[in-house]
Amino acid sequence: MHSLETTYIGLTLKNPIVVSSSGLTSSVSKIVAMEQAGAGAVVLKSLFEEQILQEAGSLEISHDYPEASDYIRAYTKANSVGEYLSLIKEAKAKVSIPVIASINCFSSSEWIGFARQIEAAGADALEVNVFFLPVDNNKPGSFYEQTYLELAEKLRSAIKIPIVFKLGNHFTNVLWIIRELYFRKINGVVLFNRFYEPDIDINKIKMVSSEVFSHASDLRSSLRWVALSANKVPNMSIAASTGIHTGEAVIKMLLAGASATQVCSAVYKGGPGAITKMVEILGKWMDEQGYKTIDEFRGKLSYANISDPAAYERSQFMRYFSNME
Repeated sequence: MHSLETTYIGLTLKNPIVVSSSGLTSSVSKIVAMEQAGAGAVVLKSLFEEQILQEAGSLEISHDYPEASDYIRAYTKANSVGEYLSLIKEAKAKVSIPVIASINCFSSSEWIGFARQIEAAGADALEVNVFFLPVDNNKPGSFYEQTYLELAEKLRSAIKIPIVFKLGNHFTNVLWIIRELYFRKINGVVLFNRFYEPDIDINKIKMVSSEVFSHASDLRSSLRWVALSANKVPNMSIAASTGIHTGEAVIKMLLAGASATQVCSAVYKGGPGAITKMVEILGKWMDEQGYKTIDEFRGKLSYANISDPAAYERSQFMRYFSNME
């Protein structure tokens, strides 16, 4: 008899399939449905700093009463956070799987107080969804990286629950930023986040959003860096994300060294049943391979454990495929 149990950021999950932060986890009823479908944990839809500040700043308030303006803007922030805290509390009362809160922020100033409230509301962990688009050509890459690290330090000093950073793949050295987060006692990282990407409608001649959902082929980039990170920063929990559409993809990420896998697009497309199918495929594969636990094969094909680790380092297409016709 196999066990799908896994440990992620110090939390025990009944299986490694985590529903990522999205509209799929925006209400208690949806979270309950994810648990019933077999999810090992959920990450709540993010509390967006940008949205809160935009709502507060867009209010029509008389400039004759600055104290009233400050009060109303503060109330708007508190109300948004209050609704989120209620979601945490209600979800924790309804499900037995870990409930991970999520904040989406672009500064390190607003979130310390919110993080304390999130912890007090009973969240099992906090996932930090942060991205600073480096558009200022007067600032070096290190400026933006330092902002991540400062936020990590402030959050870690404020709360005791596990903290996860959901990273993009834009860093010059992903392994360096993961190591630096580990030194600041961050418990895990998610590789990788999907950010808004623009497109152009040539008929209407306007900017539009590109496709929201991931594709199964997007797995490749995450797979490489999960395998490298699991070896280079072995004490950091790694969650794989982007391109995980099947149970087979879950298995690949576990073999590469992931502690957990985050799913989103596959559930939007296939409904909660997509989770059930992934769990079934993982269990069946383990039985066929003779594995009783995930720890028996986790990382078996990570950077450190394969005969040709350079396979994860190759980046020059023509060098390896120049003979193909």
